Amino acid sequence: MDLGIEGKKALVLGGSKGLGRGIAEALAAEGVAVALTGRNEETAGRAAAEISPDALGFALDLAGSEAIDPFLDRLASAFGPIDILVLNGGGPPPTHASDIDPDFWRAQFEAMVLSAMRIAHRLLPPMRARGFGRIIAVASTSIREPIPGLTASNALRSALAGWMKTLAGEVAAEGVTVNMLLPGRLATDRTLSFDRMDAEAEGVSVETIAARSQVEIPVGRYGTPVEFGAAAAFLASRQAAYITGIALPVDGGLSRSML
Repeated sequence: MDLGIEGKKALVLGGSKGLGRGIAEALAAEGVAVALTGRNEETAGRAAAEISPDALGFALDLAGSEAIDPFLDRLASAFGPIDILVLNGGGPPPTHASDIDPDFWRAQFEAMVLSAMRIAHRLLPPMRARGFGRIIAVASTSIREPIPGLTASNALRSALAGWMKTLAGEVAAEGVTVNMLLPGRLATDRTLSFDRMDAEAEGVSVETIAARSQVEIPVGRYGTPVEFGAAAAFLASRQAAYITGIALPVDGGLSRSML
């Protein structure tokens, strides 16, 4: 299937590794010019070069609000207007709902929610003017089924979901779609870190924890960044023009929620 996005330009936040890289590679394979970000310039530049000769890599720390506008100015000068925006970033550390640290919550809200809003606010007007735009956020199945011990992710990703659902209704008639992807257990460094943490707590091997985790998934295995990237590429396509305001699980059937 020709997704109809060859020649478009995409910005993939956190695109130097993991799920973000899977998305960047999938878009580049469709002929999309890709700009991606990483924590430092060297890592981002290396990943961009590996993905495509035309891809560009930039350093961006979403926790630092003062860095966003200078980054977007630089991006506009070096790359041009963005057609496809992928809002993706690392997840917060495990926390309990009973542990309330205002400074922690402010910092995580800045990195996970407000930074995404700021970037979308800057890039959205040209999309609306051109009559084409795709905004895709990588969140978590925790917005449907909260995950014990991941309170910050449960709460803050849900806040982002509420904003995106509202935004989707505001811009749909102008050719801009706004959707979320909800990764379940995929083979990434973050999943491995959780498996290692559980293995250490229980005094068993990482392989034992991973095997037990995968038994719970109807597909019977962890997903891959390639599979996740394919789902993102479809949502970015012209064929998906009538799909907006959704939160699509990519979890091998793990979520039991019907909605």
